[in-house]
Amino acid sequence: MIEPGKLFHLESGHQRRKLALTFGALERDIKGIAEKGMEYSFKEIPRSEYIIKLCNVLLKDPKLSDDAALEIQSLINSTPLDELRLCNTARNHLLKIIGTFPAEWDLIIAPHNENGTTGTVLERNFYKGLCIYAEDIRSPFNLGSIFRTAEGLGAEKVYISPFCVDPEHPRAVRSAMGCIETMGYERISLEKLPKSVPIFALETGGTDLNDFIFPKNGICIIGSEELGVSPQALQAATYGTVTIPMKGLKASLNVGVALGILMQKWIDSIKNN
Repeated sequence: MIEPGKLFHLESGHQRRKLALTFGALERDIKGIAEKGMEYSFKEIPRSEYIIKLCNVLLKDPKLSDDAALEIQSLINSTPLDELRLCNTARNHLLKIIGTFPAEWDLIIAPHNENGTTGTVLERNFYKGLCIYAEDIRSPFNLGSIFRTAEGLGAEKVYISPFCVDPEHPRAVRSAMGCIETMGYERISLEKLPKSVPIFALETGGTDLNDFIFPKNGICIIGSEELGVSPQALQAATYGTVTIPMKGLKASLNVGVALGILMQKWIDSIKNN
């Protein structure tokens, strides 16, 4: 995070981008999910005062609309100060000026306990034996999305193939929203996957998702959007292949979305049997 005084010496475009990034980092810090090394660390000034100083820098931006300025000033004057709302509002107005919109992976998600309240991190709950094998996923955004979907819907583990992008890639970490660290992973070849559990693949040309008989546990292989599941992986999928029925002209889904659809069906199958 940058000292507010230094922002005035930056070129306007650079200043706006730096402010937007800082407000985003502050949102994650407020939620208690800041990336390592990105926690609020200015001991000489409380975080609330720091946020207000940053907002005062933004209020001097000539491209900030009058309505936006009024909204930000109103939040600054409110008691008690809602730090999270102020940071989020300021960041969104900045992104509008810059010409960028908040991406899905920019959303702030806090740990929840069983009662739905924030602030308490419990041991992760999952469906034992429900595992995913990501084969040759080269997009860090997609790999992060896979981890986020798998963790959110209760997979026990994610395996990744030797040619998958590094899960520690900053873009993968960002799109996973902390789920890579929460779940962990194992990089493993197809040949070394456990042979004692059912292995099936998500790929076109298989059994309709609505007719597929899911195992109580096992490993689902998912491939890249460009190439799909490899012939070697299909051969390793001795339990079969499952296909999501589609009607669109493109008949194509983001791999994270496809995984979410499949996992929900798999979970429903487990619950109903």
